[in-house]
Amino acid sequence: MTESFASAQKIVRVGNVFISNDNPLMLIAGPCVIECREMAVRIADHLVKITNRLNVPFVFKSSFDKANRTSLNAERGVQIDEALRIFQQIKEMFGCLVVTDVHESHQCEKVAEVVDVLQIPAFLCRQTDLLVAAAKTGKAINIKKGQFLAPWDMKNVYQKVAASGNDNIILCERGTCFGYNRLVSDMKSIKIMKDFKYPVVFDVTHSVQEPGGLGESSGGNRDYAELLARAAVSIGVAGIFLETHFDPKNAYSDGPNTIPLNAIEEFIKSMKKFDELAKSTKYTDISC
Repeated sequence: MTESFASAQKIVRVGNVFISNDNPLMLIAGPCVIECREMAVRIADHLVKITNRLNVPFVFKSSFDKANRTSLNAERGVQIDEALRIFQQIKEMFGCLVVTDVHESHQCEKVAEVVDVLQIPAFLCRQTDLLVAAAKTGKAINIKKGQFLAPWDMKNVYQKVAASGNDNIILCERGTCFGYNRLVSDMKSIKIMKDFKYPVVFDVTHSVQEPGGLGESSGGNRDYAELLARAAVSIGVAGIFLETHFDPKNAYSDGPNTIPLNAIEEFIKSMKKFDELAKSTKYTDISC
């Protein structure tokens, strides 16, 4: 007898994209932070063309403010008003959905006027006022699991959003602290969070990050990104999250773990194959 771990999974609709652990893999991708309009538009254009060719549902991601940078002197982005203008232009130019981080409660309503998904950063996933304010916008909420939380602790996190009247919840796995400056991805956490029935997204590039590993900035090792992505997608997830840049060495943020833009198409082709196999193959019942 066989049984699927993904039974009765909730579907979150964002625009014309139906996000579920049972549905075909979707992609959340973009530069870590908006450095300028031209850079954001260039990357969005490239990603939209790729995902259209591959028939992969796509949400463009970038941050308007990296509010948790390691150093006070680090670049933080273009800030909220300029970023919202850029997001609106990207939506109009390419017809794609957009997600961005919110760091403070008062940002939620303003950001929700433009973007389609609000993202709660991992460091802030327990901030009750932020979660409630995000929930009240009615937008889909992508909640990153904190590096300091066990996967079962995310039940308390998503319940804050659901209890505030918003059930459009996505949970995101991005690794767990493992000593100093290191993260480890426990693939059991994906199964545990899938049991909550909400869509689960695997954050490929932050899972290979080394927080603060370069002293005044975070390090990372993109060589392990596809390895971990294959493992996560083979379990059966709603989507993957990754950051990309045409010049990772000179990116404002997270360059060491960012995937080069010219490698994205082959990367996504590989992930699509693993996703199709995972979702067409049932789990064997070994409970007896």
